[in-house]
Amino acid sequence: MATRVVIAEDEAIIRLDLKETLEEEGYEVVADTGRGDEAVQLVKELEPDIAILDIKMPGLDGLSAAREITQERRCAVLILTAFSQRDLIEKARDAGALAYLVKPFQRSELIPAVEVALGRFKEMRALEDEVKGLEDQLETRRLVDRAKGKLMDGHGLAEGEAFDFIQKTAMRERTTMKTIAQRVIDGDLAP
Repeated sequence: MATRVVIAEDEAIIRLDLKETLEEEGYEVVADTGRGDEAVQLVKELEPDIAILDIKMPGLDGLSAAREITQERRCAVLILTAFSQRDLIEKARDAGALAYLVKPFQRSELIPAVEVALGRFKEMRALEDEVKGLEDQLETRRLVDRAKGKLMDGHGLAEGEAFDFIQKTAMRERTTMKTIAQRVIDGDLAP
């Protein structure tokens, strides 16, 4: 499946050139606009893989648009600008841009910049998923420990017996240990 792209560039000639170049390289440009506020809306509606945003645009500048898009982790963002000042690069990074391209750019620079942004976005998503998984594991462990304590104190079970009760009940009911532990803590379940 082709990588889906939204382009936001207020100069029509550059926008058309970007679109043609990307399509020739096998990308699918799902929308293009000359306004930053429209870019944010298009990203929400069309869910592209990447948004290419010019910094200076009417409606909403590219940095503000990037901030809105990346805050919700909607897609990768590549910033285009005619300026290469260090503070602008840092502002783009702080706004969530994963790659940066200075105009005028060569065709040979565009695709690597797009691929870098896409790769970084994929890595970020994978790390977030891993963190979410670890947070869930930690929460499960905390709940199981509390439930074991309640079973040990209230029902005279040894720690191993309390754990076995939670584990076997979860398997028997085809649910998670987290769910069973919560039921024990809530007083809805006892041996």
